[in-house]
Amino acid sequence: MDAIHIPQLTQAPEQTEEITVQEFLPGLETLTPVRGSLRIQHRVNYLEVTGQAEAIITCTCNRCLQQYNHRLAVNAKEIIWLDESAGKEEDLPLEREVAIEDLVETISPNGYFHPGEWLYEQMCLAIPLRQLCDRRCQGIQPVSSDSKNDKPEKPVDKRWASLEVLKNQLPE
Repeated sequence: MDAIHIPQLTQAPEQTEEITVQEFLPGLETLTPVRGSLRIQHRVNYLEVTGQAEAIITCTCNRCLQQYNHRLAVNAKEIIWLDESAGKEEDLPLEREVAIEDLVETISPNGYFHPGEWLYEQMCLAIPLRQLCDRRCQGIQPVSSDSKNDKPEKPVDKRWASLEVLKNQLPE
């Protein structure tokens, strides 16, 4: 996706640019191309960006480590303020307190908006933090290697062996 020069966006019909997306995004590993649409509207002192997209990714279950496919869907809307001082280097201390009003996205009104980067960020935010193949996934089940005993031997971590000996010495 090509970058959009913001001053040219003001010359577009209704100051709006619509983009149909059907491509693989660099840095985002998906099984299918990202499909969807983006709408960028210039609103005098801010950009209103709206996007819907979907793709299929391969996840690894956090419990059993099996791989499974997950449908990644994004339906996002964001306001990006146009500010002349956006992107300029400031001589600020490494640590400083940030006011809640400063936690907004800004871009220079004479700069470029990169729809591919914006969509990549939205898709990454939609990746589930807790990846489970199934809500009832039991995880990796230990397998007993001793088939001589009828009673299955419960696995003991060698680091806890001393504690197990002490536990057996205590009266019941």
